[in-house]
Amino acid sequence: MENQNSNNVAISEQEEGLDIMVLVRSLWVGRKTVIICTSIFFVLGLVAALTMKRTYMVNTVMVPQLNSKSNSPLSSLATLAGFDMGMVTGGSELSPLVYPHIVSSVPYRLELMHTPLHFEKCDTMISLYNYVRDGYAKPSVFDVVLKYTIGLPGVIINSFRGKQPEVVLPGGGSGASNTPKPVVVSVDEQKMMEVISKMVTLNVDKKEGYLTLTVMGSEPIQTAELAMKAQQLLQDEITRFRVEKSASELEYIQARYDEIKREADSYQVMMATATDRTQNVATTRALVEKERIQTKYSISKAVFTEMAKQLEQAKMQVKKDTPVFAVVQPVSVPMKPANSRAMKLFIWTFLGIMLGCGIVLGKEYWPKVKEKFQKQDEE
Repeated sequence: MENQNSNNVAISEQEEGLDIMVLVRSLWVGRKTVIICTSIFFVLGLVAALTMKRTYMVNTVMVPQLNSKSNSPLSSLATLAGFDMGMVTGGSELSPLVYPHIVSSVPYRLELMHTPLHFEKCDTMISLYNYVRDGYAKPSVFDVVLKYTIGLPGVIINSFRGKQPEVVLPGGGSGASNTPKPVVVSVDEQKMMEVISKMVTLNVDKKEGYLTLTVMGSEPIQTAELAMKAQQLLQDEITRFRVEKSASELEYIQARYDEIKREADSYQVMMATATDRTQNVATTRALVEKERIQTKYSISKAVFTEMAKQLEQAKMQVKKDTPVFAVVQPVSVPMKPANSRAMKLFIWTFLGIMLGCGIVLGKEYWPKVKEKFQKQDEE
């Protein structure tokens, strides 16, 4: 019995070896097809690699110093479990999970696309929007070929649709200055925002609590400048959201403080005038008037003192709510491009080899597979 099992194992191993040898022999017989496919894809990969646009990448890592109010045992257990409770703050706190939405917002992208940057083709600083609109950013040969081959149906459909009309607010945007108005984006700006969405991305690490801002560009200096602007704009937007409530309270207290100060100064002048009048003529009417002014001045002075305290507290609250960003990895000018021409050539060549092998093996085994299915259908 044991001899029979060993013989079966030997026969199965021999069949597997024969199958591998048949596979290798089939590829050797059809080597011409494999070489042709590999050569075609090698040439295509070479063209794609030589016409490929260089892309540079800048990563900057920031850690927002938040005022954590959650020191409960539940927070400690959540931290041990790998989830930072500080990432989901309540109340007036702005959760770091909302930060990617700031990066993808319309005002943020509009500000980035209209920021002046240094480009090698331009003598002066020019915004990314004007750089693309004025035709400085030309597509590569491979992009043009793809556009008029694979993307030809889309080009034809867009030609029939015509140019999309611009959106104009009723009344030309006139009206009260304090009336909220929707953000109007032109057609070109909408297309540019789609490009910005691929160039600028933000990743939030929920466990460690740090932010990674990634910026892609076509030139080293331009990419670094865009990353600096994206980082600064993100910090400003986060600061504005976090101090919005306390800043509004500070503005109200400041206005009330100025009003009380003017009132107290006027009563002080009136008090000095009444004192001068009662120095030589101490009539009852003059004394009553002086006492009335003294009472108003005392009340106004007390209110002014209290408002001065509240003003200082409001200023301290704004400072307290202002987040501090510890930049772990600052922005630096990239020295090497992020995409590799050799890697692109290797990928295309590998695809050619796989396609050639697939064609050869398909011709060899497809009739057998087809015959097997036909026998199963007959049974």
